Amino acid sequence: MLIYPDVALEEGYDFPLSSQFQVAERENGKGKAVYTLTGHARGEMIARFTGPVVPYRTQHTLQLNPNLHVLDLYFVGYFAHSCTPNVFVDMQEFEVWALQDIDPDTALTMDYASTEDELYRQFRCLCGTPGCRHWITGRKERVNGEGLYYLNSLKRESNAQ
Repeated sequence: MLIYPDVALEEGYDFPLSSQFQVAERENGKGKAVYTLTGHARGEMIARFTGPVVPYRTQHTLQLNPNLHVLDLYFVGYFAHSCTPNVFVDMQEFEVWALQDIDPDTALTMDYASTEDELYRQFRCLCGTPGCRHWITGRKERVNGEGLYYLNSLKRESNAQ
């Protein structure tokens, strides 16, 4: 069964199936994420995605251009953020590609700055990867006041050690 309910899509066109993916709560209160139930090899096209194109930004949209966004409340709109992502979201072809080998029961992660000029809201990063930026913004926006305060507190903690 397709993961997209109430959408006239046919199986066999690489749209995600509920037997392959699941949206579930992540650990430590990090919110929901899409988990792959099957493994994927680096370089593999994982799935296609779809959704209505809207002229506004929400938590679950991905940017097509500065004025248009794809709203996906079932699949890519729930990909978790990571500063070292395991997937690439191709906004031209509406495809998701594995950037590394991905084991079953792994959350699919993308770098939100790879698709968004400005985020719906900036946030503290909890990805924990070695290259973590600690505060996530869109690729064209400056860190807001809350982010500056947080990043400065990290510097103060680091200097105190």
